[in-house]
Amino acid sequence: MKKPFKVFIFSFLVMFILSSCAENNESPPLNSSAVSSPSELTSVLTEIYMKGNVPGFAVSVVKDDSLLYQHSFGEADIQNGKAYTNKTTQPIGSISKTFVGAAIVKAIEQGYFSLDTDINDILPFTIQNPKLPNAIIQVKHLVTHTSGLLDNPETYFKAYHILPGENLSTEGAQLMIDGLGIQQRETIALQEFLAEYYLPDGDHYSLGNFAQTTPGTAWNYSNIATSLTAFLIESATKIPFKDYVKTNLLDPLNMNQTAYGLAELSPNNIAKLYWDKTTPLPNYANDSYPDGSIHTSNEDLAKYLIDIMKGLRGQSTALFSNTAYQMLFNSLLPEGVVPSGLAENQGVFWFLDGSEIEHSGSDPGTTCSLQFDKSKNAGYLLLTNMDASTEEHEKAFFELAENVDKAITEFFKNY
Repeated sequence: MKKPFKVFIFSFLVMFILSSCAENNESPPLNSSAVSSPSELTSVLTEIYMKGNVPGFAVSVVKDDSLLYQHSFGEADIQNGKAYTNKTTQPIGSISKTFVGAAIVKAIEQGYFSLDTDINDILPFTIQNPKLPNAIIQVKHLVTHTSGLLDNPETYFKAYHILPGENLSTEGAQLMIDGLGIQQRETIALQEFLAEYYLPDGDHYSLGNFAQTTPGTAWNYSNIATSLTAFLIESATKIPFKDYVKTNLLDPLNMNQTAYGLAELSPNNIAKLYWDKTTPLPNYANDSYPDGSIHTSNEDLAKYLIDIMKGLRGQSTALFSNTAYQMLFNSLLPEGVVPSGLAENQGVFWFLDGSEIEHSGSDPGTTCSLQFDKSKNAGYLLLTNMDASTEEHEKAFFELAENVDKAITEFFKNY
């Protein structure tokens, strides 16, 4: 498999760090050459866990449309001694964008709009780029990060908030409040948040929210534009986006441990998210929730990975038709638009690099990856409840991720 997180997309700090990760030569030595069975893979991954600085992590390995391996390691709640299991639920950051992509494809299949539709033909309000007032933003521009709609870091940080009822006296809460400026409050409705950001009379409207680039010509990763994409579905279907995803994506795959809101999940299965192993973070949410706030488990995300891989091969119609599965992974941009080193092209939010397809995700206290190789029909996912938003944390995560990748690569070779 590709070195994990060759380019890792953080949806949170430093305006969506696109961090090129060259091969990390400081990773601890790992003898993974003998990994030829699930039990041997478990032994190696256990060693990785013991040597790493991760509270807990989970892995699922898929080959030829079947689940070869699924296991979890470490703890979901260190302070209370709760093990991380395959049913443990946690947010997956920007991997959530692939669910927005799947929902867009479903809405297209249902006839609500097409990739070429002007977004202002769908929205209940009009969005105009003040720098290019005649520019037409189409659905395909949103799903490929080429709309010219930008994330303003200051505003996006304010979209995060500690949930009411959380204890603000803890070290983790104070870190979020004092270090990151995240406050405790109720969540703002998605439509209200987007209107405040994109409409001229909105409190968060700014020329900095827009690029002076023609839609489709320049790539700028945007979380808020992703949530606008989700709102297109809500506007067209008259169904709340969360409900649309549950009905059309989660329920058909029996993803019963997956939801956007913590209140919809079993409290016994929810993982603590950690700044470091001694500092759990309070539960938090994001007004721009579609771009990164799906909470899921190792079991459920593996179902999704298997179906996406099967659908691309024409072996599943669980979510949509064969043509619609293909649409998710068609190259939608001219050559050279996606930054060099990130990927060769962009599908419907998925990153395409030759035969390799992937998306990663990170938010405070969570760092995850989902990737597969369509030519080998093999892939895996990695979930962790560890933070990777500082240089030190990032290094620890990359060491973990590279060693996990080495072990899984050997498993694919030998099993």
